[in-house]
Amino acid sequence: MSIPHLSRAGANRKFALPRGENPRQRRGSLAKAHEDFLSSGSLNTSLRHIVAESWKLSRDSGVDPDRVLPPVELTDEELEAYRAAHPLAAVMPLIRRLLVEEAEGTDAIVAVADSSARLLWVEGDSRLVRQAEKMHWMPGARWDEASAGTNAPATAIRLDRPVQFFSREHFAANVAAWSCAAAPIHDPLTGQLLGVLDVTGKDEVAAPAVLDLIRAAVAAVESELRYNAMMAPTSGSGRFTPLTIAPVTPMSQVSELRVLGVNRAVLSSAGVTSRLSLRHSELLLVVASREQGYTADQLAISLHERDVPAVTVRAEMSRLRALLPALSLQGRPYRLTAPLSTDVGKVRNALSEGDVRGAVALYRGPVLPESEAPAVRQLRADVQRDLREAVLAATDFDLVYDFARTDFGREDLLLWQRARALAPESATPGIVDRIAALERDFADLKG
Repeated sequence: MSIPHLSRAGANRKFALPRGENPRQRRGSLAKAHEDFLSSGSLNTSLRHIVAESWKLSRDSGVDPDRVLPPVELTDEELEAYRAAHPLAAVMPLIRRLLVEEAEGTDAIVAVADSSARLLWVEGDSRLVRQAEKMHWMPGARWDEASAGTNAPATAIRLDRPVQFFSREHFAANVAAWSCAAAPIHDPLTGQLLGVLDVTGKDEVAAPAVLDLIRAAVAAVESELRYNAMMAPTSGSGRFTPLTIAPVTPMSQVSELRVLGVNRAVLSSAGVTSRLSLRHSELLLVVASREQGYTADQLAISLHERDVPAVTVRAEMSRLRALLPALSLQGRPYRLTAPLSTDVGKVRNALSEGDVRGAVALYRGPVLPESEAPAVRQLRADVQRDLREAVLAATDFDLVYDFARTDFGREDLLLWQRARALAPESATPGIVDRIAALERDFADLKG
């Protein structure tokens, strides 16, 4: 990418904050350059080439300059499994000895990402780790420039060389309080890019000495990778296949979300069917059920019995966005702006229109039977209650009798008694026998 009108002094600067440069003055000039770029597209001559190039890439990718929350693509068991299989897992003890132990209590975080700029380990000063989580600087989050804007791991991977960024050189405002330095890690035998080693913190991280420290650490890491490969010649170095997270069907084509009688929601669109995880099933169903949407705190209460930080919900929602990029899922509050039909919604609509037979035909079982999320349990109970009450009030014998013989009506004494009241003489004996059996069971339980 050519940035022809940058001066040589700005473009060729190697370090983000050279020795002797005043951080406050540099931060002020960068803030002005950033404002000019956003308002007019002009690039200040004091900008380094890699900064100008990344800003343009970030803007062209549609990154929000006011705030980014990159998608969290991996959590829990999936994250642990991917980390365990990654070649850099073997050198994490070395990285911890060289960098993490020194970073604790020194206003710095050490991060290791894969070749897609997906963070795998984030360790160091516990206070800073908690602060960084607010912008999704956390394991499982994808920090490529198209998702997060200018940052050291992503640029180091794209350019395949060590880089630093100071403060406002970051494209997004909520990342501008941080500085970072990173260097790529390669397989010493195959040359394959395995990932990147990053140190993130305050102004001090932009000093030249920090980049030198990271280079030295990467050299030690690649040396250990070479030694490990030599000690296990039968397996060889090989090539690691990075994880690819495929997008699910675009929401613009989605016709229905099916949640009745299935433990994992099924998303159907244009003949393509995708089965979601239980957590994403719960998230999508809950958000779709309320037109005005939910705040992160409200979702935390709706989906978790115990207190869960709102940042955890935001991470889950970001991952859902990443998996369904055309979902039309908006934040503040979280809501769907594209229409989404659900089978549970169709049952409720039929009941509201007085079409009890239609509602019974659509009802395939309880809403996400395995879900323990409070909002889903409440929806499950509400649908079952409304449907049952409508059937009990019906005057159509066949309707009541058919529903009583389903898995969800078979043990319902009131339904069978209602069927008896409506039954023709020829059908009475079998119904009477069933009522007698249920009454005996009830008496045994009561006794």
